[in-house]
Amino acid sequence: MDTRHLNPELALPQIRAIPLERPLVWLWRGWQDLRANPLPSLAYGLLFGLGGDLILLASLSHPHLFTLALSGFFLLAPFLAVGLYELSRARAVDLRLGFVDSLRGPGRNPASLSLFGLALALLTLAWERLSAILFALLGPTDGQDAVGVLLPLLTDLEHWPLLLTWLATGGSLALLVFALSVVAIPMLLDRERSDPVAAAVTSLACVARNPLAMLIWGALIVALVLLGFATLLFGLVLFMPLLGHASWHAYKDLVE
Repeated sequence: MDTRHLNPELALPQIRAIPLERPLVWLWRGWQDLRANPLPSLAYGLLFGLGGDLILLASLSHPHLFTLALSGFFLLAPFLAVGLYELSRARAVDLRLGFVDSLRGPGRNPASLSLFGLALALLTLAWERLSAILFALLGPTDGQDAVGVLLPLLTDLEHWPLLLTWLATGGSLALLVFALSVVAIPMLLDRERSDPVAAAVTSLACVARNPLAMLIWGALIVALVLLGFATLLFGLVLFMPLLGHASWHAYKDLVE
């Protein structure tokens, strides 16, 4: 729908069609941003890695919270990377920001960014409750650590219907969050008059116009994050800045 004839403050931006290989270009541009300003970028990555490790260690004795910490990362990461978007935004206009300076970016549109972050937090809370219910179906898990509960879940065919239900539900929720937020938070950071609804609708429009390219982009994000988890989260020190910067370039490519 062309909304350019409407009030500019209410009109949605136009969405570009992109080729399937474009997500690889975003990763390359993200890498260039990281190389151009490595210290603040890697500082964010270090926070992701160390913070994630501490959360996982704290949740080891609570199996459903342990799995929530792993899966919930995909729901909250778009919001947590806002400082990385600010670093890329500044580099595009030949500014070089430090870590502290990048934290001031959300101050341009604090209400909208806060509301969007709150919506993601509520979705994560709903997922926590649903995970707790699904794990309760396994029977008593009190006193068992995450490994003691998850290993039988993965190896016992009797539990696979529950496992598949958990994966399908969590995957559907993650896909919804991806569609709603893939360009929404960079847009709210970039356009001070944007609101959360307009940003989410714009994000959905990007996915609707470029479904295969966005599916490839989503798969690349999942693959790199899982690789980061496989390295005890220390891989996220590099992968999260890379994905955060690349997400900014995805927004600039997709939204006029």
